[in-house]
Amino acid sequence: MASVLVIDDEPDVRDSIRVVLERAGFAVVTADNGLSGVEDYFQRPADVVIVDIIMPRSNGVEVIKKIRAAFAGARIIAITGGGNFGPLGYQPGTIVTDAYLESARQSGADAVMTKPFHRSELLALVRSLVRN
Repeated sequence: MASVLVIDDEPDVRDSIRVVLERAGFAVVTADNGLSGVEDYFQRPADVVIVDIIMPRSNGVEVIKKIRAAFAGARIIAITGGGNFGPLGYQPGTIVTDAYLESARQSGADAVMTKPFHRSELLALVRSLVRN
């Protein structure tokens, strides 16, 4: 069974991703901040890491750099809503969101996704990384 580590400070997002992936047959471990996520990964490397970019206690770009430096073959998906707060503040494709995702790519993310995303997009992306 392929494993996924989900690192996101938003409980609803983290739990939703966990439920979708577990229902699809993945073993899922979650972390609510970047520091504990990196520790979890170093103790038990997952097949895929999904990491939010905007988090306290070590943002997603820092997490990507740390994991990539120690595990060159790690498969990492970066996600972000661009730092907009509340559903009315969210605007996909904003300059801020694009900048965060480009920073994640340059830091070593294999793929990026903008929140909110559909579960089918998430599953397709995770499955494609597990196969590689």
